[in-house]
Amino acid sequence: MKAIITGAASGIGRAVAFQLSRNAATREGKAPQVLLVDLNKEKLEEVAELLRGEGVQAEIYAGDLTDPEVPAKVVAAAEKSFGGLDVLISNAGIIGRATLLELNLADYDRAFQINTRATWLLGKAAHPLLSASKGCIVATASMSAFQPTSPLGAYSSSKAALIMLVKQMALEWGPDGIRCNTISPGSTHTGMTDQRFSDPAQREVAAARNPLHMVGSAEHQAAAICFLASPEAAYITGADILVDGGMSTMLMKAAGAGDPWKK
Repeated sequence: MKAIITGAASGIGRAVAFQLSRNAATREGKAPQVLLVDLNKEKLEEVAELLRGEGVQAEIYAGDLTDPEVPAKVVAAAEKSFGGLDVLISNAGIIGRATLLELNLADYDRAFQINTRATWLLGKAAHPLLSASKGCIVATASMSAFQPTSPLGAYSSSKAALIMLVKQMALEWGPDGIRCNTISPGSTHTGMTDQRFSDPAQREVAAARNPLHMVGSAEHQAAAICFLASPEAAYITGADILVDGGMSTMLMKAAGAGDPWKK
């Protein structure tokens, strides 16, 4: 397996790097090859060294995906190192908290550059390699793509656009043998959300907002991503998988409809 993973220095991307590599090693019986992409070069090296200790050929690319030239450079680096590409995991993203009235143009543009545009440019650059390998693209969206979330105006909008972008990829690139899917995480404890979910009181409140009464982990999200990137998902494209502990089922309960909640 030859893969690119963006946002790989921490959180969901880091978890994907380990799960995807281990799954591929077990399935294929040979060393996986992964290019880890992030802004943080030091943390990328830490992840790469751990993977190398497991027999993975792990390379790194430290770069800013807001630069429109970087995605093509990332793909070129993977091709140079591995000679091809099977999997593109477009996971890098930012949140940014501001209401639409408070939001400035620079932060709006940055949200779309990273959360949406980077996936398009990575996919466009990777298309010849993925077409040759009959590979796949998996991008990380959000349940906020379906539910307007204050004060995340730019984030919600950019993730909604990402889901439609990937569906468009699935439609246009399916005939080339490329599968394109997304996952939409709900409440998940990562470095980005650590301040909130390390607080027991806030964690309890968040957990109560889904039927499983738990907060997700990076590994939960990685498992869904790795499934979509695996041969087991060979007939799945243009899909989004909600990985939210069932939080999206709670609207009617929150509105007071139906019977009282029973444990």
